[in-house]
Amino acid sequence: MGNIYVDIVDIICYDSGMYIRRTVRKGKNGKEYVNYLLVESVATPKGPRQRTICSLGSLEPAPPEKWYALAKKLEAALAGQLSLEGPDPLVEEMVAKVRRRGKGAKRQAPAERDEVVEVRVDAVAVEEAREAGPVHVANQFWERLCMEEVLAEAGLNEKARQLTKVMVLNRLINPAAEHGMPEWVNSTALEDIMGVSLSSLRDDALYRNLDRLYPAQEAIEAGLRAREVNLFNLDSTIYLYDLTSTYFEGQCPKNEEAKRGYSRDKRPDAKQVLVGLVVDRDGFPIMHEVFEGNRADRGTVGAMLDALEKRQGRKEGATVVVDRGMASRENLLLIMSRGYHYVIAARQAERDRWLEEFEEEEGFTEVRREPSSTNPYQKKTRVEVKKKEYGGQVYVLVVSEERAAKDR
Repeated sequence: MGNIYVDIVDIICYDSGMYIRRTVRKGKNGKEYVNYLLVESVATPKGPRQRTICSLGSLEPAPPEKWYALAKKLEAALAGQLSLEGPDPLVEEMVAKVRRRGKGAKRQAPAERDEVVEVRVDAVAVEEAREAGPVHVANQFWERLCMEEVLAEAGLNEKARQLTKVMVLNRLINPAAEHGMPEWVNSTALEDIMGVSLSSLRDDALYRNLDRLYPAQEAIEAGLRAREVNLFNLDSTIYLYDLTSTYFEGQCPKNEEAKRGYSRDKRPDAKQVLVGLVVDRDGFPIMHEVFEGNRADRGTVGAMLDALEKRQGRKEGATVVVDRGMASRENLLLIMSRGYHYVIAARQAERDRWLEEFEEEEGFTEVRREPSSTNPYQKKTRVEVKKKEYGGQVYVLVVSEERAAKDR
């Protein structure tokens, strides 16, 4: 036997599972014999090793710069994948060599022999498939926000933290009522990701967990807000406040806040509660409060400011943004008395005061609205503004295509 050496420069496709290697053997007469091998990288207890799949012979299979593509095609063909480019004679010839070598190879010991199993593709069935991608991404968000620590600091035990995680991830991915969550959990890989048994999860456990979360609401929101501010460098100088409502089917005899009032859902016959939410300029929630269902929107501003200042102190110079339903004279004086600025949508009577200014085209400045960087097809409507002062207040007159279409 002559000596065999490998020209390392000719090892191509090292980032693929298989690659082509050029070897040179010197005979006794000093003549060099070139051979091309299809080699596969395999992991062993002693580290990565190369295993020869078959010899491609002495003829160079293609220019070296094309070996990468060739090895990828061959790897796909051996896996049973069909090429969109149609059959490649060279690839088919190599596949035939590999299969002939497999049939003619000497019998190896069970520990050394690769197990080859014939599979009928048309008879393969999938059972109990689990969706892994969305729950994996949501789990990463959970960990980045250190939610386990937030819930632990709020006094929740391990079981309550696990159930809360299930409920939050469901809200992010496929929102469902607590009654439908167990079925969703069993359709995902959440059990494997969390490392806990969820196959026996029942909706009553989730309902009971809500009773554990409600008393810890303030601590959870404060802890989550603190981590979001640090993680995303959020601005805490603007507070946007608005209300919504949710109604109940039934009499709700033990819910003191469930009352009949103005219904946004067109259900004046049903009892409801109001939910007030404060977010920052980036849309991140800061806190929320639940109010009686018969409470007027404008009557919640003071309570919300009290709760906000209790959570994070009074930050004079901050700006409170509310809609026209809360823009009573009393609320504006209340906001100013606490050292805040405010931005509100003017009521119709105040808009009528500026009709002549709206008719004049001069003085308006177009607002530059950049389309989303992730959506090049997004269309932004034209918006123009004009600033006016009256009675010690600043008014911003806005002309927009969307508003014009709505008024029409």
